[in-house]
This record gives sequence, C-alpha cells and structure tokens, in this order.
Amino acid sequence: MITEPETVTGILLIAHGSRRPEANSDLVRLAELVGEQGEYPLVEIAYLELAEPTIPEGARRCVERGATQVRMLPFFLSAGVHVRGDLERFREEFAAQYPSVVFTVCEPLGLHPKVVDVVLERLQADS
Repeated sequence: MITEPETVTGILLIAHGSRRPEANSDLVRLAELVGEQGEYPLVEIAYLELAEPTIPEGARRCVERGATQVRMLPFFLSAGVHVRGDLERFREEFAAQYPSVVFTVCEPLGLHPKVVDVVLERLQADS
C-alpha cells in the first residue's frame, strides 16, 4: 500500500518593510496571532526591503521547518507592482530552488469585506 506524503503548509507573511522597527513589529505580531489560531502552526515572516528577514530567508525557513507547500501572503492593501511582479518572480525562483515544495502567492488584503469593516471601525474611533 502506497501512502501519500503528508502535506505541511507553511505560511509566509510578507510586508514591505520599514526602517522603523515599530512599523515592522506589526508583522511579527500578526504572525504570532495567526500561529496561535492553530490552523497554520508553521508561520514565518519576511520583508520585501529595508528589514530582515528577506523573502528568500523566509522561504528557506519554511522549507527547513518541513513545509511541502508555502502560501506567500502579501500584507499589502493592493495588487500593485510588488505583489504582481516582485512576489511572482520570487515564487518562480523558489519553485526552481525547492522543486519538491509548491509555492503560491495569495491575494493581498485588498477590498475584502472585512477590510471595509476595519476601515469603518477606524473612522468611528476616537482620535
């Protein structure tokens, strides 16, 4: 009897990156919160530029931790040049570098209905 290998999903949360550490800490906390939910215990972070770990370092960490598929989620509001160009280029590079791992670029946050809810909540918040 042949058994299928177990699928291990790694999540790579990707932000632009900032020279301000406090700005980068949002992604760190988001990764902690996603991991605490239990659905995706293998969560790594990466920054496109200006901060570390880099996207290749984050992908490598996912693979080293046993991921057989990596879902690259851009913590971006729109599908601009970085999402459609840069991240797709990284995905292609990783697919060649790690042929046994499936890399997928997820949609950015965009106009998801829950983003609209957050915008409305922020507009109503006391300043």
